[in-house]
Amino acid sequence: MAARGTHAPAPAARSLDPLVLVAGLLVCLAAPAFFVVEIGWLGAALLAAGLAVGAISDRRRRVSEPLGAGARRPGLLRDLSLIAIGMGIVSVMSLEAKLDDAAMLRFTVVLGGAVAVPYLISRFVYRDHAIRFPWRGGGRWTRLQWAWLLAVVALGWLILPFYFITSGVYRNWPVVDTADLMARLFVGVGAVGIWDELFFICTVFVLLRRHLPDAAANCLQAIVFVSFLWELGYREWGPLLTIPFALLQGVIFLRTRSLAYVVTVHLLFDAVVFLVLVHAHNPGMLDLLFLV
Repeated sequence: MAARGTHAPAPAARSLDPLVLVAGLLVCLAAPAFFVVEIGWLGAALLAAGLAVGAISDRRRRVSEPLGAGARRPGLLRDLSLIAIGMGIVSVMSLEAKLDDAAMLRFTVVLGGAVAVPYLISRFVYRDHAIRFPWRGGGRWTRLQWAWLLAVVALGWLILPFYFITSGVYRNWPVVDTADLMARLFVGVGAVGIWDELFFICTVFVLLRRHLPDAAANCLQAIVFVSFLWELGYREWGPLLTIPFALLQGVIFLRTRSLAYVVTVHLLFDAVVFLVLVHAHNPGMLDLLFLV
């Protein structure tokens, strides 16, 4: 059971309205335009189209609902605009993995802004609590939750070396052959993993599920999540891994209401990613740890 006050309440009735779904889908499809095919004007056009459909949906609702009912429900255009702002901020820079000082500062400022700006607008301009970061969530972790953490490490150990090395995608990350570079990679991988949950789950997913059923909202956030990871370097057959991961993170967040838990899951997975990247770039260093 969720702890009181840890999560922005969703409307009681969230039936699948086709117009709302189209608006959300158009906004989320801007992510593959920005981060997969890297066509900026297409991404901007999809965002604009999604916001326009959102405005139409809001107007239709105001006309059809009883007087005063609309004031109790969040506006679709308003919430989609927050997602669009966050994606727009991320799209201003290349997500190519680099470890120099300038690149790490750029990632910090841009990705930090993509979370902070929508939050500040929601909190102080729209004056609501749509975006929250429920750290402790629903209380103590269960045995099943602890077991899943062990399973994440085991699955990562089995799958990630095969994926990174046989596909060659480890080359999408810079060579890490010194202690300094390894430390930078460790910090960078972990920081981006935490940001993923702050933006894709606590911002995109939470905003979408105020208007859509949980399953639909989760599928839409996964489009954004996986597109970002694609540009970051998870290419080739990477989506076969990142799509289930994105969907599972959404489901886990719904069940636990705990940002701490989904971040822990992500960081454990990313710890294996870090070790695999070191292993791939330094043959012989960690050969005894992995099967590939």
